[in-house]
Amino acid sequence: MPSTMRTVRAQAPAAKVLPEPEGLPEPLPEPAVEDLRLESVLAALSDPLRLFIVRKLLLESERFDHTCGWFGLDRPKSSLTHHFKALREAGVTRQRQYGLERRSQVRVTDLNARFPGLLDLVAAWTPPDGT
Repeated sequence: MPSTMRTVRAQAPAAKVLPEPEGLPEPLPEPAVEDLRLESVLAALSDPLRLFIVRKLLLESERFDHTCGWFGLDRPKSSLTHHFKALREAGVTRQRQYGLERRSQVRVTDLNARFPGLLDLVAAWTPPDGT
């Protein structure tokens, strides 16, 4: 390839990985790291709303984990519950029960170990207007 033709990649935004606080409740059931399947993870991320949720957690987390209200999504609670469950069951997010609320975080370490670069692509994704 001629030296004048170079591929320039835009630097993806950096994911925030916040330290795990002490005394957390146990996570809800989720696949073990070795059981994470690429097709399940990609299926969960194929929905634009779920992709938006994961990207927001990666780039804008203010705390270790977040309730569904933090995302500011104008969707019925039953719809959001479905989306968060799909992400957890695919192994993309980890959820913990705090009394009556569930809080989510991305399984950054686990996903990076199994599928290097995948979360960089999610962080670099640009949501369409209106998401």
